[in-house]
This record gives sequence, structure tokens and C-alpha cells, in this order.
Amino acid sequence: MNLKQELHDLNDKLDKFRRKLAAAEKRGDQAIIQQFKREIATVTKRIESIKGQQTRQLSKKGTDIKQLSFKRVLTKAEQADMGKLKKSVKGLVVVHPMTALGREMGVTQVTGFAPKSF
Repeated sequence: MNLKQELHDLNDKLDKFRRKLAAAEKRGDQAIIQQFKREIATVTKRIESIKGQQTRQLSKKGTDIKQLSFKRVLTKAEQADMGKLKKSVKGLVVVHPMTALGREMGVTQVTGFAPKSF
């Protein structure tokens, strides 16, 4: 299972546990309340762990891309015909500023990274 799907499943579990905790608090069932508080703490800890893993992977990917020897901002015409551009440039990686990778790298415009100039 990939990290994104696992994170989604854990968030669903956390939501379910919180709803059940609220119902147990309404009933005043102390044993169940303690059980769900432990479950919530465990799931929250796992969520933070997965988010840390995602951040590390994103940082690693960003540094790998930054190590490519050539980069430049793509023109609107190149952005419009991305398929043609990718076919003509071997190893081209396009980073958009609104993606997680783009935010991590601090890119402000659509930028192409490649091993050779293009």
C-alpha cells in the first residue's frame, strides 16, 4: 500500500474513533472512553510518522531533480505542447509550482530540469 492510501485510511480510522469516543462520552462509559483515547493516540502517532516519511521522500526527490545539470522556466508554448517537449528532451522532469514537489523545491514558475540543455 502506498503512503498516500495508508494516510487516507488512517485518517478515516481516526475520524471513526473520534465519533465513537464522542458517543461513549455521551453515555459515560469510562472503559470505552479510555480504549478509544488510546486508539486515537496510536493512530495519530502513525499518521505523523507517515507524514514524516512523505516529507523525506519529497525532499529526496527534490534534491535528485535539483542535481540535474540544466534547468529553465518553460514558455507558455512549451507548456501547451508538453508531449512534444518531453519526446524531444530525454530525461526531462517538469515541476509545477502548485504541486507538493514544486512547493518543496521553492519553484515559482513551471520549470523543466534535464541532464542536457534544451
